[in-house]
Amino acid sequence: MVAPGQMRRNEENGTRAYNGGLCKEIELTILESRLKRDDEFQRRLDHWRTTLKDLRSQEAEIHLGGGVKALKRQQDKGKMSARERVAELCDPDSEFVELGLWAAHGLYEEYGGAPAAGVVTGIGTIHDRDVVVVSNDATVKAGAWFPMTCKKVLRAQEIALENRLPIVYLVDSAGVFLPLQDEIFPDKEHFGRAFFNNARLSAEGVFQMAAIMGPCVAGGAYLPIMSDESHIVESEGSIFLAGPHLVKAAIGEEIGNEELGGAMVQCDISGVVDHRHPDDASCLAKIRSQFEQLARGETAPFARREEREPLYAAEEIYGIVPDDHSRPYDTHELLARLVDASEFDEYKATYGKTLVCGTAWIKGWPVGILANQRSIVARKTGTGNQDRELQIGGVLYSDSADKGARFVELCNQKKIPLVFLQDVTGFMVGSRAEQGGIIKSGAKMVNAVANSVVPKITLFVGNSFGAGNYAMCGKAYGPRFLYAWPSAAIAVMGGEQASKTLLAIQLKGRGENVWEEEKNELLSRIQERYAKATDPRYAAARLWVDAIIDPKETRQILARSLACAAQNPRIGEFKTGVLQT
Repeated sequence: MVAPGQMRRNEENGTRAYNGGLCKEIELTILESRLKRDDEFQRRLDHWRTTLKDLRSQEAEIHLGGGVKALKRQQDKGKMSARERVAELCDPDSEFVELGLWAAHGLYEEYGGAPAAGVVTGIGTIHDRDVVVVSNDATVKAGAWFPMTCKKVLRAQEIALENRLPIVYLVDSAGVFLPLQDEIFPDKEHFGRAFFNNARLSAEGVFQMAAIMGPCVAGGAYLPIMSDESHIVESEGSIFLAGPHLVKAAIGEEIGNEELGGAMVQCDISGVVDHRHPDDASCLAKIRSQFEQLARGETAPFARREEREPLYAAEEIYGIVPDDHSRPYDTHELLARLVDASEFDEYKATYGKTLVCGTAWIKGWPVGILANQRSIVARKTGTGNQDRELQIGGVLYSDSADKGARFVELCNQKKIPLVFLQDVTGFMVGSRAEQGGIIKSGAKMVNAVANSVVPKITLFVGNSFGAGNYAMCGKAYGPRFLYAWPSAAIAVMGGEQASKTLLAIQLKGRGENVWEEEKNELLSRIQERYAKATDPRYAAARLWVDAIIDPKETRQILARSLACAAQNPRIGEFKTGVLQT
């Protein structure tokens, strides 16, 4: 272990060895922590531990899907649950990174809710290779597709396509949830898009495997059959364009599920399905054996080196991040606990200080990091009688936006993946900022981020307000993965500003004829509603983020995401459109 502020060296010859090679000694900044482990640190640490405990308790409820009784009914039929199937499919003791767990949280309550949108998705490992897994949860409305189910499946397919990861569909679904059919059927990003993606994935050479482990009805029948290879489980699996009830209504024929589209019919007679199996376990075992034979493609040309642990404990992040979003902290303290060996090669450290940029390594993967600096970091000194301008942490100024745009360009030139750590309250406003061309500088950064061709990963650490969300690679700017800490808040503006603005609008035209108590009551209701909308669970329920993660697990999750991104060898040519100078 190296002391902060020092360099690693080979004491015999003054060189540094990476991956078995030697290079001359160079200056690498090791971030020195100045964190005070005082009462405030302990209070923050306790706060986030409690918050995470509550989140994990809620997640355990979501894992139950339709509930204990529904799970037992499925198991009594000899069927595995959705998550049991995922565990059986993936390598023993491997980590399944579940994505979209909070999808549909708090939605569809009038229909009894749809925990996890009735489908399990994430990144699993089969014979040491990363694979996207989609597993319908039949305990939630028989695995029916709600609007958020569709959005979640499309997101899983997007991840598979962008990162060229094989995908496995474990199908057990009654099809579209009919009461909401108008919100899922006809539009571009609705149900049919899943089959469109089937076709594109196959054409791109991204392997798709499907297992029909329960009903597979109507349009949903296309998803497994448009996959490259398909399996079906006897007695439980069935696939047809119209079920027995619709067949009777349409043509008067009376027939059961098995005779209409069971395993024997679709595998032995129609030849629609490729393989049939007596039960879930044998079906999943066969899929695993077939994946062992699957060829491995080229990977991206990213640099690699041996991973090194940070100098400081990851759990200390809990004591760094404030529970009050307006409080400052030093972003370098977070980086010291996230990057390998706490080494960070900062770019333009003395310029544009409200945005920290630099290169580092995360578990042996090179990264370019853009992180908002939340402390009050700099005083811009003028000449002569010019005023001094205090730069406020978390705000993007013209200089920090210019710096960020150029750093994104450099990382694209050097083929280094980008990681954005968002805690941004937006771009600076006011006459001084406007006269300084803040819109022009912001447009440059947004343009660079939008046109970036290297993989981008976004982590919402704290605030994500206004156009700062865009410049720091929010969902609209195509990051490969998006994660949030429990401290995240995503909105068009901060809660205090928004609530006062909304209050002023509601009271407009009423003059002085408003009691102070009424004002306070209105403000309280607005703030409560706004706080709910900025909660990270609200964002995760709508898939604005892929997962709410434990800060101390960030290194592992980012590294796994980078490994997935590296499976796509295609890195296009970086170019931007017309920029204001």
